[in-house]
Amino acid sequence: MKNVERGIVSSYDMKKPLNKTIYILMCIVVAVMCVSMLYPIATALFNGLKANVEVNSFPPHFLPQEWHFDNYKKGWGFIDLPLYLRNTMLIFVGNMVVTVVVIGFAAFSLSRLDWPFRKGVYYFFLATLFIPPTTYIIPNFINLRDLHLMNTFWAFWLPAGANAFYLLLLKSFFDGINQELFEAFRVDGASEPRVFWQLAFPLSVPIFATLAIFVFATSWNDWFWPSMVMGGRALPARDRDQEVRHRRAAARPEHPVRHPDDDHDSADRDLPDFPAIYRAGIASGWRQRISVAL
Repeated sequence: MKNVERGIVSSYDMKKPLNKTIYILMCIVVAVMCVSMLYPIATALFNGLKANVEVNSFPPHFLPQEWHFDNYKKGWGFIDLPLYLRNTMLIFVGNMVVTVVVIGFAAFSLSRLDWPFRKGVYYFFLATLFIPPTTYIIPNFINLRDLHLMNTFWAFWLPAGANAFYLLLLKSFFDGINQELFEAFRVDGASEPRVFWQLAFPLSVPIFATLAIFVFATSWNDWFWPSMVMGGRALPARDRDQEVRHRRAAARPEHPVRHPDDDHDSADRDLPDFPAIYRAGIASGWRQRISVAL
């Protein structure tokens, strides 16, 4: 007898007309949802292959009337995208290292070490979640200015070590690890840093992978904070639109924002979106692994 893996609906249930109708409706709904999510991405991709006049024409066309495949090549040469991508990746890597080392050790101490007023400190961090982030932007800016860290990557890396949400998330995960494993390591003479790196950290790869997704999304999407602390030309990828517009305004004062000859204008905006789309695909795979691990 041939072994067949059973899905949500068995072959016997599919023979019933009502179940088959509901299954077909579910497939149609899922297909509509997929199309609704892919349509904006496809529209942005095809707009990058259109002439600028066609992009602004009404009614709009989904497919280009004339295909301009050189728009992306021109857009790649018009902005220094590799530099922006490199800076964004440096911010992400630095933030992730600070998250693992600083927040990881802090969560480990709150979860597995016994020291005075531990619960009070825990509730203090829990209370900070009620404070809107916009209220401490100015104090952070003043502290970084006094430390002479403006226009440096430390202006991004240092604040990453003060995220109460990540701290409590890691603590909750550490609480779920079997206490006997930590006791066995301590009986064998392992120090607390060694317990963290050789026991807690390997067992917490799923939660750190989740934090990596959050950290990358924040590094990629954040615009307000980089615009405050970074004043040089080596701006992250998300700031490329502002610099592109300044360059166009300086080159053509009579057309400071958009020019009909800039056929690669849509391509300029599409190129930085590709890494984010790739990250979303990687994140979906990690979410499946994390759900299995949890």
